Amino acid sequence: MGGLFLLLSYLLSVSASLPTPSVAIAVADADLTQPSVTPINRDLYHSSDALIEQIQSLVHRHPDKLTLETIRAGNKGYMSEITVVTYCHSRTDSDDKSKFRILLSFGQHGRELITSELALRILSILSEEQFLPKMDRASLNGTLENVVIKIVPMENLNGRKLVEAGNLCERRNGRGVDLNRNWSVDWGKKEKDYDPYEENPGTAPFSEPETQIMRKLAISFDPHIWINVHSGMEALFMPYDHKNRTPDGLPSQQMRLLLEELNNVHCHKRCMIGSGGGSVGYLAHGTATDYMYDVVRVPMSFTFEIYGDSTATIKDCFKMFNPVDHTTFKRVLNDWAGAFFTIFKLGRQIDVQSKASVPKVDKWVSIDDYFDGYLMGRRNRYGKKMEVLEVGMQEIRTYFRLFLLSSVLLLFMFCSRISKTGRQIVSAIPL
Repeated sequence: MGGLFLLLSYLLSVSASLPTPSVAIAVADADLTQPSVTPINRDLYHSSDALIEQIQSLVHRHPDKLTLETIRAGNKGYMSEITVVTYCHSRTDSDDKSKFRILLSFGQHGRELITSELALRILSILSEEQFLPKMDRASLNGTLENVVIKIVPMENLNGRKLVEAGNLCERRNGRGVDLNRNWSVDWGKKEKDYDPYEENPGTAPFSEPETQIMRKLAISFDPHIWINVHSGMEALFMPYDHKNRTPDGLPSQQMRLLLEELNNVHCHKRCMIGSGGGSVGYLAHGTATDYMYDVVRVPMSFTFEIYGDSTATIKDCFKMFNPVDHTTFKRVLNDWAGAFFTIFKLGRQIDVQSKASVPKVDKWVSIDDYFDGYLMGRRNRYGKKMEVLEVGMQEIRTYFRLFLLSSVLLLFMFCSRISKTGRQIVSAIPL
């Protein structure tokens, strides 16, 4: 029965991957292939190679607190890689599941360079090479003693390379897929103003190596807090992106309380707060934050928009999504770095209980999703995890071995009968 169920799940996933409607921003009438009016300010912004090199050097100087891994994946000749930096006050405790776990992703859209600069700033503070105003070292260490933080400084390296080559309006990955539309929750739906240049969701959920890497990272790390960092406006969003409402119950109340505190202290009451789908003016389908909340069941899942210039024209993408002067650049990094360290401090004080408090969404999903997300068995919140992937794969291997064994036996019996009778075997069923 188990093998039959897996086969049925796979067949349903194939049908689910057929094209259906997805999402869009109101820029369909703009020619985004034209050069941006404002070029990249090279005095403020690192190139992607220089930024990764800076992070690698930072990790090398602080091996007691920081570790780095580069994860690579490919699909149909398209290759991608994602750098992941892990902070733990004591490196030997980085796998301690009793610690409070936070997963941060920056640079999911190529044109949003300021987000990756913020990632570098946060890492510099975590390593104690830089400090926030009014924050001393003792306070910092006390805040971070029981926290493990994983930071993805540049999720969309291939898309970032296209931006650096001159296409400053590019938000998609290296083969034209919007990574924030490629997740499985409500994937593939298209609004009336859908623009494929902006929001191409891909051929199926998790068709892109980048989202495959991020999904596996999230499931294995099992964070209490997820934050997807973007630019284009100033906002603090909670689920949902694909519908015009926030979740019910205690988790939603906790998320809103934290966002209101951040807005008052660090965003100077400028930031929009609420669900992404209910606040922006359009619905987004297949987003990372909705997947983290509904499938990975991260109790506190957010999307932050850290900067936007409403005076910039739609073709002036660099100015629209990134500060262009030193004063604004510094202010954005200081304000939002401060916001993240407030999260590190307040997050643990909020009662984040078992992920059972987060409502589970039951729906047909792809076979990969079935293994990697929906059937993640847990004995308890801090106990040993039982990956159902391992159980499922073991079951598949068992059925395959039985199939091979039965095939060999049937072939042996058939050959033996021929050798004994010396005559042609005919059907026993009358025609």
